[in-house]
Amino acid sequence: MGKFEVYQDTKNEYRFRLKAGNGQTILASEGYAAKAGCMNGIESVRENSQFDQRFERKQSTNGKHYFNLKATNGQIIGTSELYEATSGMENGIASVKTNAPKAPVEEV
Repeated sequence: MGKFEVYQDTKNEYRFRLKAGNGQTILASEGYAAKAGCMNGIESVRENSQFDQRFERKQSTNGKHYFNLKATNGQIIGTSELYEATSGMENGIASVKTNAPKAPVEEV
């Protein structure tokens, strides 16, 4: 089963990452000034990950694929890693949909 990890970065901003059961990061957040904002971001991922239209599928300038998960207001809540193929990106989206709703939160 996947999990959310909450941590502070070098700028002392709070961030979360959603990891799959195999330990691979499948979604990462932006920085939040307060831990409460970070926790709200996790709740937003749990809710919005169940709607396929909230996943924005993209291609980077180097040809790799990634996705953003957006809230109802259009704000990006999380971004995926880069994938070589579209199929990898779609598997990443499916993993977020499966793992996010019940993933426990750990502070690291």
